[in-house]
Amino acid sequence: MALNSLINPIADLRSDTFTRPGAEMRAAMASAVVGDDMFGEDPTVNELEAEAASVTGFEAAMFVPSGTMANQLAINVHTRPGDSVLIEAESHVFIYEAGAGAALSGVQFDCLPSPDFTSWTDRADALIRDDNLHSVPTSLIVVENTHNRHGGRVFPATGLERIRARVSLGKRLLAGSGRTLGLHCDGARIWNASAVTGIPVRELLAGFDSAAVCFSKGLGAPVGSALCGSANFIARARKVRKRWGGAMRQSGIIAAGALYALRHHRERLQADHAHARMLAACFQDLCLSHPGEVLGAKIPEPCTNMVYLQVRPERVQAVLESLQARGVLALTTGGGWIRAVTHLDVPASAMPAVCEAFKVAVLA
Repeated sequence: MALNSLINPIADLRSDTFTRPGAEMRAAMASAVVGDDMFGEDPTVNELEAEAASVTGFEAAMFVPSGTMANQLAINVHTRPGDSVLIEAESHVFIYEAGAGAALSGVQFDCLPSPDFTSWTDRADALIRDDNLHSVPTSLIVVENTHNRHGGRVFPATGLERIRARVSLGKRLLAGSGRTLGLHCDGARIWNASAVTGIPVRELLAGFDSAAVCFSKGLGAPVGSALCGSANFIARARKVRKRWGGAMRQSGIIAAGALYALRHHRERLQADHAHARMLAACFQDLCLSHPGEVLGAKIPEPCTNMVYLQVRPERVQAVLESLQARGVLALTTGGGWIRAVTHLDVPASAMPAVCEAFKVAVLA
């Protein structure tokens, strides 16, 4: 295998975290005015946090190293050890965050399959637990938008409204009891949901008690996410961030990259979606023309920046190696599924070669 295919591939589709900062972003980082963020004195971090709060519609925001930390801080502040968190069964906080909810906050997860969760059926209502001698109380519901393992799917508006209504009812029922029922959005790719629907981010996050938003995925910053919420919520989260070792010092250098991304890279997400649609058309053709080799595809409507192709599980490694030999890197997520994610380092000019590489790899 040529080393060049890893160092300088035609397209690295493993994730939108593989972007590299461009000259303008690097210049912004190099010239960032910095201070000690632990003392609240890094002006670039403060500017980023204020802008993130404004864009998302919350009172406050806090810059953190990763989306996992943002989500887990939210879980920790919203819950007490022994509480239950209600989530969709393939949520990032459950699948990809290394058991942090249990290890760091002592919570259990109640997991619902997507149809019951994203449309909020009676089964979802039944899983909201009361606080009694035999049961742990449900204190948080987590929504992922867009949803990674469902192909970058935008969370259905009807289901979201039902969840908001259920949480609002829960808050009224629990008023004065000392218990809470919170609603958190894992909005790592909320920017993609906004770009494809035309709905402002603050409207997509209306009714949530907190949200995690990522700057190092579709927006292309090298590092960082933000946790957003009320001023009191963020003040409490800062204490936990310190406890977990996530508080940084002159972090304005990396915050400047995130701030540049927030200001300059949101509108260009439409290009990533267009490139994903090109790949989706290729995957659909393969599904129709070679049903024995291609078992399926995850292509939600609307299509954002990721699509999935399923081949026979025993063929996955061969397909990935064939892609790599042609300068295309992709990722397997198990069960024969191969994920391809478009981003700002994958230009339109690369897409014909990417599609051809998939055709050759699948049929080899």
